[in-house]
Amino acid sequence: MSEEFAEPTVVRDNRRIDPETGQVRSQGEDLAADAETPAAPAAGGPDDGAADAELEAANTLAASRLDELQRLNAEYVNYKKRVDRDRDVAKNAAVAGVAEALLPVLDDLHLSREHGDLTGPFSAIADKLEATLHRFGLERYGQDGEPFDPAVHEALMHSHSDEYEVATCTKVLQPGYKLGERILRPARVAVADPQG
Repeated sequence: MSEEFAEPTVVRDNRRIDPETGQVRSQGEDLAADAETPAAPAAGGPDDGAADAELEAANTLAASRLDELQRLNAEYVNYKKRVDRDRDVAKNAAVAGVAEALLPVLDDLHLSREHGDLTGPFSAIADKLEATLHRFGLERYGQDGEPFDPAVHEALMHSHSDEYEVATCTKVLQPGYKLGERILRPARVAVADPQG
């Protein structure tokens, strides 16, 4: 069975050098061959302009999306830092509130211990309470004989003495408490100033 084709098959040789003779083909042969073949769009033609415009639009869109992503990432990092900082502030404020509420109890325990009244099971309970608060960063401070510092001491009494060269805490009337670097209550002291 033989098939008939509507159009005969045409083979075109578009090589610039003739394979049989090795000679460069003339311009006329090229034009005749080009006339028979459909013309491809030339580089830089109207189709290339559309492709360049599409490529530039895609690059602009990609740059815009990258900028949005970087901005969003920076906002997330700042948000996370702010939340962590706020969480620490809230935790420290809660611990400070509980510690400040317990200062009168700690004062009573301290006075009882100094007078020898804190004995037996109550002594163990007091030790546990103070150890627990110490774990959260609460520290008692203020000792007789340390230099007076108005940032951490509150002077309730003043006297003058030849014994001291600088203002000195001669007696701690009520110990001070600090939580980390924060002063919850300054140490209340009697101060001896040098004779001047």
